[in-house]
Amino acid sequence: MNIRRLTELALLSSVALIIFVIELRIPNPFPIPGVKLGLANIVTVCAVFRYRPSETAMIVTVRLLLGAMFSGNPSALLYSAAGAVACLCGMLLLRRILPEQQIWLCSVIGAMLHNVGQITAAVIMMQSFGVIAYLPILLVTGSLAGAFTGLCAQLVLHRIKR
Repeated sequence: MNIRRLTELALLSSVALIIFVIELRIPNPFPIPGVKLGLANIVTVCAVFRYRPSETAMIVTVRLLLGAMFSGNPSALLYSAAGAVACLCGMLLLRRILPEQQIWLCSVIGAMLHNVGQITAAVIMMQSFGVIAYLPILLVTGSLAGAFTGLCAQLVLHRIKR
């Protein structure tokens, strides 16, 4: 990897982290705990369609680790990591199938996989299947958030190409 590429990845990681930290400071508009827009995922979706899988994984890993440290909530790292791995794997597979006009759909499915990964981690950590009842709410809100972040990523990638 050359210095230019590494610099691009570092900048994208920084942008994602800044967006994440700013979003933490915004009051949650939803009365449901744990539900948020996930605006930092705009960077992830763009990276999925623009960079190699290993490079995208580096961006996500840096954001997860530094985000857990900056948010002051390292216990949430396990849930975030489980969701991020499920989301990233799903989106990397989908990018081979979906055309660039449907990046938003890839983001929606990625968001849903993120929620499934988080609930799976919660079931394992809590050793209780009761948290699965929370999944339908997360899938609906995750789909809406994923559509928004996917459309934003699609617009960003369209502008970059011009």
